[in-house]
Amino acid sequence: MASQEIDALAQALSKLPGLGPRSARRVVLHLMKKRETVLRPLLRALEQVEQRLVVCDICGNIDTGNPCGICVDPRRDTRSICVVEDVPDLWALDRSRLFPGKYHILGGRLSALDGVRPEDLNIDGLIARVAAGGVDEVVLAMNATLEGQTTAHYLAERLEEYPVRLTQLAHGVPVGGELDYLDDGTLAQALRARRPVG
Repeated sequence: MASQEIDALAQALSKLPGLGPRSARRVVLHLMKKRETVLRPLLRALEQVEQRLVVCDICGNIDTGNPCGICVDPRRDTRSICVVEDVPDLWALDRSRLFPGKYHILGGRLSALDGVRPEDLNIDGLIARVAAGGVDEVVLAMNATLEGQTTAHYLAERLEEYPVRLTQLAHGVPVGGELDYLDDGTLAQALRARRPVG
């Protein structure tokens, strides 16, 4: 039987993604056993991040500086903006190191069922960035869901008056994917996006 404080810590950790109650208890036990080498450095790191955490005024990324590290990086191509639904999408794309430009986070996706309207997203911020000039390409990197594609279509309509090239992430058969395991929507998208060989 753990004390109330230890139980409260386990309950707080269990609310994190990927940690259930049992995993959270194991993490707490590990932290208690490794107070000097794990717990105290973790506490210091959490405190520093908590004190400095901000949302970037330019792109909407979460960082410890405003503007964020991506927006102030002089090596980034300012002529390309990749639009994503949320911060995890930006982090996933940037981890690949394949996109050299800047990003823009909408803060969600359009969804009539959930009551998410265009004014609920950071669409006006994107339009303002494009309208300011200096942007040649906008990559619509929405998730391959009905809501994601609806959002991409809406953004394409809003951006059509500006002299920018609109591109979209490819969808279809994943590398290593076997056709008999794919759903009909993925197969249909892969067939629509087919290209010449060679």
